[in-house]
Amino acid sequence: MKIGIGADHRGIRLKRKITKFLQSLGHQVIDYGTDSEVSVDYPNIAFRLAQDLAQRKMRFGILMCYTGQGMAMTANKVRGIRAAICTGNEVAALTRAHNDANILVLPAGFVEFKKETKEIVKTFLKTKFEGGRHLRRIKLIKKYENDHHE
Repeated sequence: MKIGIGADHRGIRLKRKITKFLQSLGHQVIDYGTDSEVSVDYPNIAFRLAQDLAQRKMRFGILMCYTGQGMAMTANKVRGIRAAICTGNEVAALTRAHNDANILVLPAGFVEFKKETKEIVKTFLKTKFEGGRHLRRIKLIKKYENDHHE
């Protein structure tokens, strides 16, 4: 599977570990930066990844910054993107199953790269959207985006 990944200077260490983990699982990883701990503006990274995902250049995205909030807020400005901050496996499963989230956002200042984080990533990538009553809600989001997006 093709997966985009990006982080700011506060998420770079976690990004490097998750990139290697994804590659070990056989995924193709597209890196949107950053490549160092020098301060960068996270919106530039989040917008590029989210725009490419919206254009279906990959199946999922993963973004990281210290709290996850900046990346999530930015990515969610792009039509068709549903970025979700996940700090636990159950949240990762439900955000995919119920919300059809397409970007996993990890708060690098609050999660470490360990077994639980690997499970969050795997669960997010493998969980299917349930549809049903949840599809009705996704359609409401899409309608709003289409009616109010430039």
